[in-house]
Amino acid sequence: MHEYSIVQSLVDSVAAAVGAREAAVRTPVVPTPVVHRVDVSIGELAGVDCALLATAFEVFRAGTICEHAALRIDRIAALWECPRCHAAIVRGGFLRCPSCNEPAHLAAGDEIVLQRIELEVS
Repeated sequence: MHEYSIVQSLVDSVAAAVGAREAAVRTPVVPTPVVHRVDVSIGELAGVDCALLATAFEVFRAGTICEHAALRIDRIAALWECPRCHAAIVRGGFLRCPSCNEPAHLAAGDEIVLQRIELEVS
């Protein structure tokens, strides 16, 4: 189950982003911000089971900066297009451009992206 390693990377990314924000503000020592929500986008071809990812997040977040955070997952549909003319390839169709006859390439749907961190700062 690689969902746990994805959650580890997600929590590390949140911690790094919050730490970078704190360093940029350069205020005297203040309590650590509380993360309330983490939004991620996951492509349908990313090979991630979203239910397992949510379960792994619930288990793994204890004792981390995301301990009190909710996880919101947005699924991204696979999108194939022609690399030459950028025409969209119809879902379920042949993976070749009907105009150029070029092999299609995957334009979206295999990504895992940290979209947003919602946090409370004292």
